Amino acid sequence: MKKYKISIIGGDGTGPEVVNETIKVLEHTKSKFNIEFDFIKNDLGGDRYLKSGELVTDSDIEELNKSDSILLGAIGHPDVKPGILEQGILLKLRKEFDQYINLRPVVLYEGVDTPLANKTPDDINFVVVRENTEGLYAGAGGYIHYGTDKEVATQESINTRSAIQRCIEYAFEYTSKNNRKKITLCAKTNVLTYAHDLWERVFYEVAEKYPDIETDYGHVDAVCMWMVKNPEWFDVIVTDNMFGDIITDLGAMIQGGMGIAAGGNINPNGVSMFEPIGGSAPKYTGKNVINPLACIAAASMMLDVLGEKQYASAIENSIIKTAQNLDSLSAGKMGMGTSEVGDMVKDFILTNGE
Repeated sequence: MKKYKISIIGGDGTGPEVVNETIKVLEHTKSKFNIEFDFIKNDLGGDRYLKSGELVTDSDIEELNKSDSILLGAIGHPDVKPGILEQGILLKLRKEFDQYINLRPVVLYEGVDTPLANKTPDDINFVVVRENTEGLYAGAGGYIHYGTDKEVATQESINTRSAIQRCIEYAFEYTSKNNRKKITLCAKTNVLTYAHDLWERVFYEVAEKYPDIETDYGHVDAVCMWMVKNPEWFDVIVTDNMFGDIITDLGAMIQGGMGIAAGGNINPNGVSMFEPIGGSAPKYTGKNVINPLACIAAASMMLDVLGEKQYASAIENSIIKTAQNLDSLSAGKMGMGTSEVGDMVKDFILTNGE
């Protein structure tokens, strides 16, 4: 029997609720797949920061590094200034564990509503591969004359060939291994003439090693437009950190909303972290109305990366079945509570979707 050590960061707001439902699903179904879990809970988040001033400590990193994977609920506290927790926890963990890929499937499940007219699951089925450690999120910049009428703020985009190359190589390998046919580079070469010139050159250099994969290029504004008008054009999109952050939220909306969207922060050779795309939604905290499907989907992604393909597929299929039984994917409009949704996913796994 395989055993996986999973570090749990419930985080803020509704994060602990959706994580608890995910743990429930895994605990009740693991024996069916001959797997054991050791869940280790960590108190990283806004509450700890407000009490102690601590974000991520060396001991946190040491403990998390012992894990096979990390499952995160949500980070974001209404009493903490925006940017502190995001930079001090989320970006810190991505950099410490070199989670250089953010992987975001954009898939419309059968029975789930999309705001796009006349689009079906056959039309919305692509993956975004986002560089996850550099760009405008590298933290380079500063102030001059802070707080005065002469204030100047700079925020620099850092783009290294090595980071770009490993991201693009991952995207081509992912495309090849998952029977996908086409990769689109999403950038802005006509304006970001240095950084995205480098991205484009590396993209086509790597493409030469994969002659069977079709390549395409789109400016980020055009990609956003075509994601809405013709999402069926896309198969795999590779892009930088900032643009990836933006287009994956758009992707979440066209696949049915934040209630179904999950993502992985991946180090192919180290500790990866998986999370629902939605925020902490503090106004729904403790009301048993938040949708846990995105967090459960994150666990499915986690198991897939760990090599447990059958278990991951069973969870995904049960999420699809459950989504078809909800009135809506939106918080408070599902027609049942958070815990009932978790129970339904669990039961569908145990009964093979019956």
